[in-house]
Amino acid sequence: MNASLYQSAVVERSRHPRFAGHPAVFDLHGRGANPLCGDAVDVFVSRAGMHVAHESHGCAIMTASADLMAGAVAGKSPEEIAALRRSFETAVKTGRENPELGELNALAGVSEFASRIRCATLPWSALAEALDRG
Repeated sequence: MNASLYQSAVVERSRHPRFAGHPAVFDLHGRGANPLCGDAVDVFVSRAGMHVAHESHGCAIMTASADLMAGAVAGKSPEEIAALRRSFETAVKTGRENPELGELNALAGVSEFASRIRCATLPWSALAEALDRG
């Protein structure tokens, strides 16, 4: 296993997520699931301040991605989030880091493992689903 896949930020955020939990109040909800590996994520969005929380069940990559995503999108508009998602997906597919991604660059190493790209992008799909409903 490539050590870059599990950089310290990924390990830390998967073990101790900062934005995990089911908030009592939220405006939008999206769900993502990968039946091939068992990953599942629920994303909860509060439009006020664009706060995102998640409940993740699955691998370290998916959990860390959900948590890093929640921090990265706070306060951003849906358009800014869509642009950030595109940049993130490019990074995890190509392995090229992007300065605008900040801590999300920790997941760029996923590109070396094609089957793990879906793990990293699953929370973003759930967030997009939530925002599309709003």
